[in-house]
Amino acid sequence: MISALLLALREGLEAALVVGIVLVYLQRSGRAALAKYVWAGTGLAVAGSVVAAVLLQKWHVSEDGYEGILMLVAAVLVVTMIAWMNRVARTLRHEIEKRVADYSDRGGAAAGWGLGLFVFLMVIREGAELVLVLRAVEFSSEGVGVWIGTGIGVALAVTVGVLFFQGTLRIPLQKFFAITTTILTVVAFQLALTGLHEMSEAMWLPSSRTEMAWIGPIVRNEVFFFVVILGVAGLAILREFLAESRVSSAVENPVERRRVEWERRKRKRWAFAGAFGFLAVILLLTAEFVYARAAAQPADARELTVQGNTVSIPLSELTDSNLHFYSATVNGTMVRFLVVHKHNGEYASALDACRICGAAGYRQEGENIICRNCGAAIYAPSIGDAGGCNPIPVVSRVQGNQVTLDLSALADATARIRP
Repeated sequence: MISALLLALREGLEAALVVGIVLVYLQRSGRAALAKYVWAGTGLAVAGSVVAAVLLQKWHVSEDGYEGILMLVAAVLVVTMIAWMNRVARTLRHEIEKRVADYSDRGGAAAGWGLGLFVFLMVIREGAELVLVLRAVEFSSEGVGVWIGTGIGVALAVTVGVLFFQGTLRIPLQKFFAITTTILTVVAFQLALTGLHEMSEAMWLPSSRTEMAWIGPIVRNEVFFFVVILGVAGLAILREFLAESRVSSAVENPVERRRVEWERRKRKRWAFAGAFGFLAVILLLTAEFVYARAAAQPADARELTVQGNTVSIPLSELTDSNLHFYSATVNGTMVRFLVVHKHNGEYASALDACRICGAAGYRQEGENIICRNCGAAIYAPSIGDAGGCNPIPVVSRVQGNQVTLDLSALADATARIRP
């Protein structure tokens, strides 16, 4: 959610600045009549971005490898967006005003439509980037949270843009873009790392249990990146606090000097309070994360009695859609496995292990099954399917009122666990 909010805020504010610069220039140059074309271009760009979001949402990507490629592309887009804005930030207003003047000098409807097309292309660029990057972010976090964050970010961007050009909000844009550049660099790093993780899950890239254990919990843990982002913001505010402390007033008028000093002390208090608040939130989130990790112990597995060459579980134990863990002795070794009653009515069985991360096991969080080693989220209905970080499937069958598994099937599945 926090990544989506920041991306939407940054991209939305850049688009708002473009539109605002054009409208202000038209107003000041006596060409306010062309404003309707600016709004038309903006509206078409927003509509185009929404259409692109809907089409991308309908593109159901289920392969881990393809998700990984999309995340890597999104990471590149974020980096190029940062580089472009940092390169043109100083001359953005001048370049836009020059382009607007060229279009306006043509006169008639041609001037209006040319201006509308210019605004459309500038805004659709931001919208298309945002849609593609958000689709990648959605794969690595909760979908609903991503769109809530996007809505908040866009609303904030519009509000800041309007207040800025009305003169009611004095925001140092250079500092704002410097801070968000640092934060979005962290987001790009997360997307790139998550993309590599997804491709490792798909076994498109060589991977090991150790590598997945290091990368997985980082890319799958939203709290970690939330803490990092808060830390970056807190350090930026602390830097402003220290900078204010070193500033000395050069105003000679005693009354004016006292006013300047009072404003400086007020900014210092707000900066200190902000930095302290960020630090407090970081400590609380870190403590909660450590406690949650310590409390998340492996689920108990009921040991089954072997009857002949099979083990059986009564269907009465599998009435819900949760994971149920069991164990059985196979060739002198205790083997943990899980059984789930899926929404389509089928029963699926799998080892409490996968080919990549070994016997680290799984835990359940709502509809998702989480690998304890790398933090990969497995969609519950896909239990029983092979590949990626999915639990290694075990052949089972329903006999009467029981789910039955052969010991030979458990042994064959166990042999596929990577040492």
